[in-house]
Amino acid sequence: MQEHQYKSMITWTGNKGSGTKSYKDYDRDYNILIEGKPTLSGSSDTAFRGNAERHNPEDMLLASISSCHMLWYLHLCSVNKIIVTDYSDPAVATMVMNPDGSGQFASATLYPHVTITSDSNVQKAKDLHHEANKLCFIARSVNFPVEHVPTINSIQT
Repeated sequence: MQEHQYKSMITWTGNKGSGTKSYKDYDRDYNILIEGKPTLSGSSDTAFRGNAERHNPEDMLLASISSCHMLWYLHLCSVNKIIVTDYSDPAVATMVMNPDGSGQFASATLYPHVTITSDSNVQKAKDLHHEANKLCFIARSVNFPVEHVPTINSIQT
């Protein structure tokens, strides 16, 4: 079995002088550092006193699922002679909160809008979303369902 390892560094930047003395005394801001890549600015969701101008873990999880699916889909299209000229995905995920304050994602739904050339097979283009979902590293790693509702548009070449 082949293995790949990934590394990142999280650095909390939200100490306003008194650390975590109380729940309201600190910011939830942090930086994500990955060697050789731009720094990502993170925070918690605004529902949890986070900074709306920064990425939150929930958004990044959904974006990871969506981008992994897209990359697999594009690969599958390229090897199946489906020519994709445009791709976007306004993905949506639902997180549920428990009475004790914990929570978890219950589902994610991808809504890929794909444009293909007129000489590409529309049905095959739709079917490849099922394959991409089976192969996506991130979707295979989460413990909630990841659904997809693709829209395929064919354009004249």
